[in-house]
Amino acid sequence: MDVWSYIWAGMLAVFAGPEALAVFDIGISITLVMVIFGFLLGIVVGAIPGLGGPTAMAIALPILISVFGFAPDALLPVMGCLIGIMKGATIGGAVPAILFNTPGTPDSYMTTLDGYPMAQRGQAKKALRIAHFSSASGDTFSDVVLIVCAPFLALLVEAHLDLPEKTALLILSLSFVAAAVGGSVGKGLIATGLGLLAASVGTGEDFYPRLSLGAAALNRGFPIATSVLGVLIVGGVFHQMTQIAADRMRQSVPTPIPQETNGRLTWADRRALMPVIARSAVIGTVIGALPGIGSTLAASIGYTTAKARYAMRKGIPEFGQGAPQGVAATEAANSSVSGANMIPVLSLGIPGNTAAVFLILAAESIGGFAPGPSVFRFTTDSVNPELVIAFGLFTCMFVANLLNWTIGGIFMRSLGFLVRVPKQRLLPVVLVVTLTAVYVQDPRMEVIWFTLGFGVLGFGMRLVSMSPLPFVIAFILGGRLEDSARQAFAATGGDPWFLLTHPLAAAFVALSVLIVFIGVRSGRA
Repeated sequence: MDVWSYIWAGMLAVFAGPEALAVFDIGISITLVMVIFGFLLGIVVGAIPGLGGPTAMAIALPILISVFGFAPDALLPVMGCLIGIMKGATIGGAVPAILFNTPGTPDSYMTTLDGYPMAQRGQAKKALRIAHFSSASGDTFSDVVLIVCAPFLALLVEAHLDLPEKTALLILSLSFVAAAVGGSVGKGLIATGLGLLAASVGTGEDFYPRLSLGAAALNRGFPIATSVLGVLIVGGVFHQMTQIAADRMRQSVPTPIPQETNGRLTWADRRALMPVIARSAVIGTVIGALPGIGSTLAASIGYTTAKARYAMRKGIPEFGQGAPQGVAATEAANSSVSGANMIPVLSLGIPGNTAAVFLILAAESIGGFAPGPSVFRFTTDSVNPELVIAFGLFTCMFVANLLNWTIGGIFMRSLGFLVRVPKQRLLPVVLVVTLTAVYVQDPRMEVIWFTLGFGVLGFGMRLVSMSPLPFVIAFILGGRLEDSARQAFAATGGDPWFLLTHPLAAAFVALSVLIVFIGVRSGRA
Protein backbone atom coordinates (compact mmCIF):
# COMPACT_ATOMS: atom_id res chain seq x y z
CA MET A 1 0.00 0.00 0.00
CA ASP A 2 1.18 3.49 -0.79
CA VAL A 3 0.72 6.60 1.36
CA TRP A 4 -2.58 7.63 -0.22
CA SER A 5 -3.99 4.14 0.27
CA TYR A 6 -3.19 4.31 3.97
CA ILE A 7 -4.79 7.77 4.25
CA TRP A 8 -7.92 6.52 2.50
CA ALA A 9 -8.02 3.39 4.69
CA GLY A 10 -7.80 5.54 7.82
CA MET A 11 -10.68 7.74 6.64
CA LEU A 12 -12.78 4.68 5.83
CA ALA A 13 -12.07 3.25 9.28
CA VAL A 14 -13.74 6.34 10.77
CA PHE A 15 -16.59 6.98 8.35
CA ALA A 16 -17.33 3.43 7.19
CA GLY A 17 -16.70 1.54 10.41
CA PRO A 18 -19.27 -0.38 12.43
CA GLU A 19 -22.61 1.41 12.17
CA ALA A 20 -24.15 2.97 15.28
CA LEU A 21 -27.31 4.49 13.81
CA ALA A 22 -28.86 5.61 10.54
CA VAL A 23 -30.07 9.10 9.62
CA PHE A 24 -32.25 9.27 6.48
CA ASP A 25 -31.04 5.77 5.60
CA ILE A 26 -27.42 6.95 5.83
CA GLY A 27 -25.34 4.89 8.22
CA ILE A 28 -23.37 6.78 10.87
CA SER A 29 -20.32 4.94 12.22
CA ILE A 30 -19.82 4.42 15.93
CA THR A 31 -16.45 6.22 15.77
CA LEU A 32 -18.08 9.33 14.33
CA VAL A 33 -20.78 9.24 16.99
CA MET A 34 -18.19 8.93 19.76
CA VAL A 35 -16.15 11.87 18.43
CA ILE A 36 -19.28 14.05 18.40
CA PHE A 37 -20.30 12.86 21.86
CA GLY A 38 -16.82 13.40 23.26
CA PHE A 39 -16.57 16.87 21.75
CA LEU A 40 -19.88 18.06 23.23
CA LEU A 41 -19.05 16.43 26.58
CA GLY A 42 -15.66 18.16 26.55
CA ILE A 43 -17.24 21.59 26.10
CA VAL A 44 -19.60 20.90 29.03
CA VAL A 45 -16.81 19.67 31.26
CA GLY A 46 -14.53 22.55 30.30
CA ALA A 47 -17.26 25.03 31.22
CA ILE A 48 -17.44 23.64 34.78
CA PRO A 49 -14.64 25.12 36.94
CA GLY A 50 -12.54 22.50 38.68
CA LEU A 51 -12.99 19.69 36.17
CA GLY A 52 -11.36 20.06 32.75
CA GLY A 53 -10.56 17.68 29.93
CA PRO A 54 -8.08 15.37 31.72
CA THR A 55 -10.59 14.69 34.49
CA ALA A 56 -13.32 13.79 32.01
CA MET A 57 -10.89 11.65 29.99
CA ALA A 58 -9.77 9.84 33.13
CA ILE A 59 -13.33 9.03 34.16
CA ALA A 60 -14.49 8.18 30.64
CA LEU A 61 -11.63 5.84 29.71
CA PRO A 62 -12.47 2.87 31.99
CA ILE A 63 -16.16 3.25 31.17
CA LEU A 64 -15.47 3.28 27.43
CA ILE A 65 -13.26 0.21 27.71
CA SER A 66 -15.94 -1.64 29.68
CA VAL A 67 -18.48 -0.78 26.94
CA PHE A 68 -16.35 -1.45 23.85
CA GLY A 69 -14.07 -4.14 25.27
CA PHE A 70 -10.51 -4.92 24.23
CA ALA A 71 -11.07 -5.84 20.58
CA PRO A 72 -9.07 -3.96 17.93
CA ASP A 73 -12.33 -2.40 16.69
CA ALA A 74 -12.59 -0.57 20.03
CA LEU A 75 -9.47 1.56 19.46
CA LEU A 76 -10.91 4.22 17.17
CA PRO A 77 -14.24 4.72 19.03
CA VAL A 78 -12.51 4.96 22.42
CA MET A 79 -9.65 7.19 21.30
CA GLY A 80 -11.98 9.24 19.10
CA CYS A 81 -14.13 10.01 22.13
CA LEU A 82 -11.06 10.99 24.15
CA ILE A 83 -9.83 13.25 21.34
CA GLY A 84 -13.25 14.90 21.21
CA ILE A 85 -13.18 15.52 24.97
CA MET A 86 -9.66 16.95 24.76
CA LYS A 87 -10.58 19.41 22.03
CA GLY A 88 -13.99 20.36 23.41
CA ALA A 89 -12.70 21.06 26.92
CA THR A 90 -10.19 23.57 25.57
CA ILE A 91 -12.84 25.89 24.15
CA GLY A 92 -15.29 25.19 26.99
CA GLY A 93 -12.88 26.57 29.58
CA ALA A 94 -13.25 30.06 28.11
CA VAL A 95 -16.95 30.27 29.06
CA PRO A 96 -16.65 30.76 32.86
CA ALA A 97 -13.37 32.67 32.40
CA ILE A 98 -15.13 35.34 30.34
CA LEU A 99 -18.55 35.39 31.99
CA PHE A 100 -17.63 34.97 35.66
CA ASN A 101 -13.87 35.56 35.96
CA THR A 102 -13.53 31.89 36.94
CA PRO A 103 -11.21 29.81 34.71
CA GLY A 104 -12.83 26.53 33.72
CA THR A 105 -9.39 25.02 33.14
CA PRO A 106 -5.91 26.18 34.28
CA ASP A 107 -4.89 27.18 30.77
CA SER A 108 -7.87 29.55 30.50
CA TYR A 109 -6.70 31.63 33.45
CA MET A 110 -5.05 34.16 31.15
CA THR A 111 -8.39 34.50 29.33
CA THR A 112 -9.89 36.05 32.46
CA LEU A 113 -7.47 38.99 32.30
CA ASP A 114 -9.15 40.50 29.25
CA GLY A 115 -12.24 38.37 28.72
CA TYR A 116 -13.91 39.30 32.00
CA PRO A 117 -13.25 43.06 31.59
CA MET A 118 -14.89 42.77 28.16
CA ALA A 119 -17.90 41.12 29.81
CA GLN A 120 -18.04 43.92 32.37
CA ARG A 121 -18.26 46.37 29.47
CA GLY A 122 -21.19 44.43 28.03
CA GLN A 123 -19.12 42.65 25.36
CA ALA A 124 -19.35 39.07 26.66
CA LYS A 125 -20.81 37.71 23.41
CA LYS A 126 -18.04 39.30 21.39
CA ALA A 127 -15.40 37.95 23.78
CA LEU A 128 -16.87 34.44 23.48
CA ARG A 129 -16.85 34.67 19.69
CA ILE A 130 -13.23 35.86 19.74
CA ALA A 131 -12.32 32.94 22.00
CA HIS A 132 -14.07 30.47 19.72
CA PHE A 133 -12.57 31.84 16.49
CA SER A 134 -9.07 31.92 17.98
CA SER A 135 -9.39 28.46 19.50
CA ALA A 136 -10.63 26.85 16.29
CA SER A 137 -7.91 28.57 14.24
CA GLY A 138 -5.07 27.52 16.55
CA ASP A 139 -6.41 23.97 16.81
CA THR A 140 -6.63 23.55 13.04
CA PHE A 141 -3.10 24.89 12.54
CA SER A 142 -1.60 22.48 15.07
CA ASP A 143 -3.41 19.50 13.52
CA VAL A 144 -1.93 20.31 10.12
CA VAL A 145 1.53 20.51 11.70
CA LEU A 146 0.89 17.17 13.43
CA ILE A 147 0.10 15.37 10.19
CA VAL A 148 3.20 16.80 8.52
CA CYS A 149 5.69 16.42 11.37
CA ALA A 150 4.72 13.22 13.23
CA PRO A 151 5.41 10.77 10.37
CA PHE A 152 8.61 12.62 9.44
CA LEU A 153 9.91 12.57 13.02
CA ALA A 154 8.97 8.91 13.48
CA LEU A 155 10.73 7.85 10.28
CA LEU A 156 13.77 9.90 11.29
CA VAL A 157 13.92 8.21 14.68
CA GLU A 158 13.41 4.75 13.20
CA ALA A 159 16.11 5.26 10.59
CA HIS A 160 18.85 6.81 12.72
CA LEU A 161 18.28 5.73 16.33
CA ASP A 162 19.30 2.30 17.54
CA LEU A 163 18.52 0.79 20.96
CA PRO A 164 21.17 2.77 22.92
CA GLU A 165 20.01 6.03 21.32
CA LYS A 166 16.33 5.26 22.05
CA THR A 167 17.21 4.53 25.67
CA ALA A 168 19.09 7.81 25.96
CA LEU A 169 16.17 9.63 24.30
CA LEU A 170 13.81 8.34 26.98
CA ILE A 171 16.22 9.55 29.65
CA LEU A 172 16.38 12.94 27.94
CA SER A 173 12.57 13.15 27.87
CA LEU A 174 12.27 12.34 31.57
CA SER A 175 14.99 14.87 32.43
CA PHE A 176 13.27 17.55 30.38
CA VAL A 177 9.89 16.88 32.00
CA ALA A 178 11.41 16.88 35.48
CA ALA A 179 13.23 20.16 34.89
CA ALA A 180 10.39 21.93 33.07
CA VAL A 181 7.20 21.07 34.97
CA GLY A 182 8.22 19.67 38.33
CA GLY A 183 7.78 22.92 40.27
CA SER A 184 11.57 22.94 40.66
CA VAL A 185 14.28 20.68 39.32
CA GLY A 186 14.63 18.92 42.67
CA LYS A 187 10.91 18.33 43.04
CA GLY A 188 10.66 17.24 39.43
CA LEU A 189 13.44 14.68 39.86
CA ILE A 190 11.84 13.38 43.06
CA ALA A 191 8.47 12.98 41.30
CA THR A 192 10.16 11.25 38.37
CA GLY A 193 12.04 8.92 40.71
CA LEU A 194 8.84 8.03 42.55
CA GLY A 195 7.16 7.25 39.23
CA LEU A 196 10.00 4.96 38.15
CA LEU A 197 9.96 3.28 41.55
CA ALA A 198 6.20 2.65 41.41
CA ALA A 199 6.52 1.27 37.88
CA SER A 200 9.16 -1.22 39.09
CA VAL A 201 6.93 -2.87 41.69
CA GLY A 202 6.03 -6.43 40.75
CA THR A 203 7.48 -6.16 37.23
CA GLY A 204 10.65 -7.14 35.43
CA GLU A 205 12.13 -10.25 33.87
CA ASP A 206 12.98 -11.97 37.13
CA PHE A 207 11.29 -15.17 38.27
CA TYR A 208 9.88 -13.48 41.37
CA PRO A 209 8.08 -10.14 41.89
CA ARG A 210 10.22 -7.14 42.67
CA LEU A 211 9.65 -4.75 45.57
CA SER A 212 6.45 -6.53 46.61
CA LEU A 213 7.49 -6.71 50.31
CA GLY A 214 5.96 -10.19 50.45
CA ALA A 215 2.45 -8.83 49.85
CA ALA A 216 0.45 -10.93 47.39
CA ALA A 217 -1.51 -7.86 46.26
CA LEU A 218 1.71 -6.28 44.95
CA ASN A 219 2.88 -9.32 42.98
CA ARG A 220 1.13 -8.03 39.83
CA GLY A 221 2.36 -4.48 40.33
CA PHE A 222 0.27 -1.34 40.31
CA PRO A 223 -2.27 -1.19 37.46
CA ILE A 224 -1.55 1.86 35.36
CA ALA A 225 -5.12 3.16 35.76
CA THR A 226 -4.84 3.22 39.57
CA SER A 227 -1.64 5.25 39.59
CA VAL A 228 -2.63 7.71 36.86
CA LEU A 229 -6.19 8.29 38.08
CA GLY A 230 -5.12 8.29 41.72
CA VAL A 231 -2.36 10.88 41.41
CA LEU A 232 -4.04 13.12 38.83
CA ILE A 233 -7.76 12.92 39.65
CA VAL A 234 -8.22 11.63 43.20
CA GLY A 235 -5.30 13.70 44.47
CA GLY A 236 -6.77 16.75 42.74
CA VAL A 237 -10.18 16.12 44.31
CA PHE A 238 -8.64 15.85 47.79
CA HIS A 239 -6.72 19.08 47.24
CA GLN A 240 -9.74 21.02 46.00
CA MET A 241 -11.82 19.80 48.94
CA THR A 242 -9.30 21.22 51.38
CA GLN A 243 -9.23 24.50 49.45
CA ILE A 244 -13.01 24.78 49.66
CA ALA A 245 -12.93 24.13 53.38
CA ALA A 246 -10.22 26.76 53.86
CA ASP A 247 -11.82 29.44 51.73
CA ARG A 248 -15.60 29.60 51.66
CA MET A 249 -15.44 32.55 49.32
CA ARG A 250 -14.74 30.14 46.49
CA GLN A 251 -18.42 29.20 46.53
CA SER A 252 -19.57 32.66 45.50
CA VAL A 253 -20.39 33.33 41.85
CA PRO A 254 -20.24 36.86 40.42
CA THR A 255 -23.53 38.24 39.14
CA PRO A 256 -23.53 38.59 35.33
CA ILE A 257 -23.68 42.12 33.93
CA PRO A 258 -26.31 42.97 31.29
CA GLN A 259 -24.78 42.44 27.88
CA GLU A 260 -25.20 44.14 24.53
CA THR A 261 -27.21 42.16 21.99
CA ASN A 262 -24.88 42.56 19.01
CA GLY A 263 -21.64 40.72 19.60
CA ARG A 264 -20.83 39.54 16.10
CA LEU A 265 -17.32 39.54 14.70
CA THR A 266 -16.91 41.39 11.41
CA TRP A 267 -14.35 40.44 8.79
CA ALA A 268 -12.38 43.51 9.81
CA ASP A 269 -12.29 42.22 13.40
CA ARG A 270 -11.08 38.82 12.22
CA ARG A 271 -8.36 40.32 10.01
CA ALA A 272 -7.16 42.45 12.90
CA LEU A 273 -6.89 39.38 15.13
CA MET A 274 -5.22 37.06 12.62
CA PRO A 275 -1.60 38.21 13.27
CA VAL A 276 -1.85 37.59 17.01
CA ILE A 277 -3.68 34.30 16.42
CA ALA A 278 -1.01 33.13 13.98
CA ARG A 279 1.80 34.06 16.37
CA SER A 280 0.17 32.32 19.34
CA ALA A 281 -0.66 29.25 17.23
CA VAL A 282 3.01 28.85 16.36
CA ILE A 283 4.00 29.31 20.02
CA GLY A 284 1.43 26.76 21.21
CA THR A 285 2.40 24.25 18.54
CA VAL A 286 6.10 24.44 19.40
CA ILE A 287 5.43 24.12 23.13
CA GLY A 288 2.88 21.35 22.61
CA ALA A 289 5.42 19.30 20.67
CA LEU A 290 7.73 19.29 23.72
CA PRO A 291 6.91 16.42 26.08
CA GLY A 292 5.29 17.20 29.39
CA ILE A 293 4.85 20.98 29.25
CA GLY A 294 1.22 21.42 28.23
CA SER A 295 -1.16 24.24 27.39
CA THR A 296 -0.88 26.38 30.54
CA LEU A 297 2.64 27.52 29.70
CA ALA A 298 1.65 28.00 26.06
CA ALA A 299 -1.22 30.29 27.09
CA SER A 300 1.08 32.32 29.35
CA ILE A 301 3.79 32.77 26.70
CA GLY A 302 1.25 33.54 23.99
CA TYR A 303 -0.38 36.19 26.15
CA THR A 304 2.85 37.85 27.29
CA THR A 305 4.20 37.86 23.71
CA ALA A 306 1.06 39.57 22.43
CA LYS A 307 1.13 42.01 25.32
CA ALA A 308 4.69 43.04 24.48
CA ARG A 309 3.79 43.31 20.79
CA TYR A 310 0.69 45.46 21.24
CA ALA A 311 1.73 47.48 24.30
CA MET A 312 0.74 51.16 24.10
CA ARG A 313 -0.63 50.76 20.55
CA LYS A 314 -3.34 53.26 19.70
CA GLY A 315 -6.88 52.02 19.20
CA ILE A 316 -6.36 48.91 21.33
CA PRO A 317 -7.41 48.72 25.00
CA GLU A 318 -4.58 48.11 27.41
CA PHE A 319 -3.92 44.44 28.12
CA GLY A 320 -5.69 43.46 31.32
CA GLN A 321 -8.39 46.05 30.67
CA GLY A 322 -10.37 44.20 27.99
CA ALA A 323 -8.10 43.88 24.95
CA PRO A 324 -9.55 41.48 22.34
CA GLN A 325 -5.98 40.57 21.36
CA GLY A 326 -5.41 39.22 24.88
CA VAL A 327 -8.33 36.80 24.58
CA ALA A 328 -7.27 35.76 21.07
CA ALA A 329 -3.63 35.20 22.05
CA THR A 330 -4.50 32.99 25.02
CA GLU A 331 -7.12 30.84 23.30
CA ALA A 332 -5.08 30.35 20.11
CA ALA A 333 -2.02 29.30 22.12
CA ASN A 334 -3.72 26.81 24.47
CA SER A 335 -5.83 25.28 21.68
CA SER A 336 -2.88 24.76 19.35
CA VAL A 337 -1.33 22.47 21.96
CA SER A 338 -4.05 19.82 21.49
CA GLY A 339 -2.78 18.75 18.08
CA ALA A 340 0.92 19.30 18.68
CA ASN A 341 0.99 17.20 21.84
CA MET A 342 0.18 14.18 19.66
CA ILE A 343 3.51 14.59 17.84
CA PRO A 344 5.64 13.03 20.63
CA VAL A 345 2.82 10.56 21.37
CA LEU A 346 2.58 9.07 17.88
CA SER A 347 6.20 9.47 16.80
CA LEU A 348 8.01 8.62 20.05
CA GLY A 349 5.40 7.11 22.37
CA ILE A 350 6.04 9.90 24.91
CA PRO A 351 3.09 11.82 26.42
CA GLY A 352 2.91 15.45 25.34
CA ASN A 353 0.76 16.57 28.27
CA THR A 354 -1.78 15.25 30.77
CA ALA A 355 -4.47 14.72 28.14
CA ALA A 356 -2.06 12.72 25.98
CA VAL A 357 -1.39 10.45 28.96
CA PHE A 358 -4.88 9.03 28.67
CA LEU A 359 -4.56 8.46 24.93
CA ILE A 360 -1.47 6.33 25.56
CA LEU A 361 -3.28 4.65 28.45
CA ALA A 362 -6.15 3.78 26.10
CA ALA A 363 -3.77 2.32 23.52
CA GLU A 364 -1.95 0.23 26.14
CA SER A 365 -5.19 -0.97 27.76
CA ILE A 366 -6.87 -2.10 24.53
CA GLY A 367 -3.80 -3.29 22.65
CA GLY A 368 -3.20 -3.52 18.93
CA PHE A 369 -1.66 -0.05 18.74
CA ALA A 370 1.71 0.85 20.25
CA PRO A 371 2.49 4.58 19.80
CA GLY A 372 6.07 5.02 18.65
CA PRO A 373 8.29 5.14 15.57
CA SER A 374 7.06 1.75 14.28
CA VAL A 375 3.56 3.16 13.76
CA PHE A 376 4.65 5.04 10.63
CA ARG A 377 6.45 2.13 8.99
CA PHE A 378 5.13 2.13 5.42
CA THR A 379 4.88 -1.33 3.90
CA THR A 380 3.96 -2.03 0.30
CA ASP A 381 3.77 -5.82 0.37
CA SER A 382 1.45 -5.98 3.40
CA VAL A 383 -0.79 -3.73 5.47
CA ASN A 384 0.47 -2.03 8.62
CA PRO A 385 -2.72 -1.86 10.76
CA GLU A 386 -1.15 0.60 13.21
CA LEU A 387 -0.60 3.09 10.38
CA VAL A 388 -4.25 2.77 9.38
CA ILE A 389 -5.24 3.55 12.97
CA ALA A 390 -2.88 6.56 13.03
CA PHE A 391 -4.54 8.06 9.97
CA GLY A 392 -7.88 7.21 11.53
CA LEU A 393 -6.89 9.29 14.55
CA PHE A 394 -5.88 12.16 12.25
CA THR A 395 -9.33 11.91 10.69
CA CYS A 396 -10.98 12.02 14.12
CA MET A 397 -9.05 15.17 14.95
CA PHE A 398 -10.19 16.91 11.79
CA VAL A 399 -13.78 15.82 12.43
CA ALA A 400 -13.51 17.44 15.87
CA ASN A 401 -12.11 20.55 14.17
CA LEU A 402 -15.08 20.64 11.81
CA LEU A 403 -17.42 20.37 14.80
CA ASN A 404 -15.54 23.20 16.46
CA TRP A 405 -15.97 25.48 13.45
CA THR A 406 -19.67 24.65 12.99
CA ILE A 407 -21.48 23.92 16.26
CA GLY A 408 -18.76 24.50 18.83
CA GLY A 409 -19.28 28.24 19.18
CA ILE A 410 -23.07 27.96 19.46
CA PHE A 411 -22.85 25.20 22.05
CA MET A 412 -20.20 26.90 24.19
CA ARG A 413 -22.15 30.18 24.35
CA SER A 414 -25.16 28.36 25.79
CA LEU A 415 -23.35 26.85 28.80
CA GLY A 416 -22.76 29.85 31.03
CA PHE A 417 -25.14 28.48 33.65
CA LEU A 418 -22.86 25.50 34.39
CA VAL A 419 -20.49 27.73 36.36
CA ARG A 420 -23.15 27.88 39.08
CA VAL A 421 -22.80 24.16 39.88
CA PRO A 422 -21.47 24.08 43.49
CA LYS A 423 -18.02 22.52 43.52
CA GLN A 424 -18.57 20.97 46.96
CA ARG A 425 -21.35 18.86 45.44
CA LEU A 426 -19.51 18.08 42.25
CA LEU A 427 -16.22 16.81 43.67
CA PRO A 428 -17.66 13.86 45.65
CA VAL A 429 -19.46 12.75 42.49
CA VAL A 430 -16.16 12.89 40.58
CA LEU A 431 -14.48 10.83 43.30
CA VAL A 432 -17.18 8.14 43.34
CA VAL A 433 -17.34 7.91 39.54
CA THR A 434 -13.54 7.64 39.32
CA LEU A 435 -13.36 4.80 41.85
CA THR A 436 -16.27 3.05 40.15
CA ALA A 437 -14.59 3.36 36.76
CA VAL A 438 -11.36 1.87 38.13
CA TYR A 439 -13.22 -1.03 39.72
CA VAL A 440 -15.19 -1.72 36.53
CA GLN A 441 -11.95 -2.06 34.59
CA ASP A 442 -10.30 -4.32 37.21
CA PRO A 443 -12.83 -5.78 39.69
CA ARG A 444 -10.51 -6.24 42.67
CA MET A 445 -10.79 -4.45 45.98
CA GLU A 446 -7.04 -3.88 45.89
CA VAL A 447 -7.36 -1.43 43.01
CA ILE A 448 -9.60 0.82 45.12
CA TRP A 449 -6.98 0.95 47.87
CA PHE A 450 -4.21 1.52 45.32
CA THR A 451 -6.15 4.40 43.77
CA LEU A 452 -6.82 6.02 47.15
CA GLY A 453 -3.18 5.55 48.13
CA PHE A 454 -1.95 7.22 44.97
CA GLY A 455 -4.58 9.90 45.60
CA VAL A 456 -2.97 10.64 48.95
CA LEU A 457 0.40 10.79 47.19
CA GLY A 458 -0.98 13.23 44.61
CA PHE A 459 -2.50 15.32 47.38
CA GLY A 460 0.84 15.48 49.17
CA MET A 461 2.58 16.51 45.95
CA ARG A 462 0.20 19.42 45.52
CA LEU A 463 0.69 20.52 49.12
CA VAL A 464 4.41 20.96 48.50
CA SER A 465 3.85 22.53 45.03
CA MET A 466 5.17 19.45 43.22
CA SER A 467 3.61 18.74 39.84
CA PRO A 468 2.24 15.18 39.57
CA LEU A 469 2.84 15.09 35.81
CA PRO A 470 6.52 13.94 36.01
CA PHE A 471 5.37 11.06 38.23
CA VAL A 472 2.70 9.99 35.73
CA ILE A 473 4.98 10.22 32.69
CA ALA A 474 7.78 8.36 34.50
CA PHE A 475 5.32 5.62 35.52
CA ILE A 476 4.16 5.22 31.91
CA LEU A 477 7.67 5.27 30.44
CA GLY A 478 9.31 3.24 33.23
CA GLY A 479 8.63 -0.15 31.70
CA ARG A 480 9.60 1.02 28.24
CA LEU A 481 12.85 2.51 29.57
CA GLU A 482 13.78 -0.72 31.31
CA ASP A 483 12.97 -2.88 28.29
CA SER A 484 14.96 -0.58 26.00
CA ALA A 485 17.93 -0.56 28.38
CA ARG A 486 17.89 -4.36 28.70
CA GLN A 487 17.74 -4.83 24.93
CA ALA A 488 20.49 -2.28 24.35
CA PHE A 489 22.67 -3.96 26.98
CA ALA A 490 22.19 -7.33 25.29
CA ALA A 491 22.65 -5.97 21.77
CA THR A 492 25.98 -4.34 22.67
CA GLY A 493 27.36 -7.59 24.08
CA GLY A 494 26.86 -6.68 27.73
CA ASP A 495 28.62 -3.31 27.51
CA PRO A 496 27.71 -1.41 30.72
CA TRP A 497 28.79 1.87 29.11
CA PHE A 498 26.58 1.59 26.04
CA LEU A 499 25.07 5.03 26.75
CA LEU A 500 28.49 6.64 26.49
CA THR A 501 30.17 4.60 23.76
CA HIS A 502 27.58 5.54 21.12
CA PRO A 503 28.04 9.21 20.08
CA LEU A 504 24.38 10.14 19.66
CA ALA A 505 23.37 8.37 22.87
CA ALA A 506 26.18 10.14 24.71
CA ALA A 507 24.98 13.46 23.28
CA PHE A 508 21.46 12.79 24.59
CA VAL A 509 22.82 11.92 28.04
CA ALA A 510 24.98 15.05 28.08
CA LEU A 511 21.97 17.12 27.05
CA SER A 512 19.97 15.58 29.90
CA VAL A 513 22.64 16.61 32.40
CA LEU A 514 22.81 20.08 30.84
CA ILE A 515 19.03 20.55 31.12
CA VAL A 516 19.09 19.61 34.81
CA PHE A 517 22.11 21.88 35.42
CA ILE A 518 20.46 24.85 33.68
CA GLY A 519 17.26 24.23 35.63
CA VAL A 520 19.15 24.24 38.93
CA ARG A 521 20.99 27.45 38.04
CA SER A 522 17.75 29.13 36.94
CA GLY A 523 16.05 28.09 40.17
CA ARG A 524 18.84 29.59 42.26
CA ALA A 525 18.69 32.79 40.25
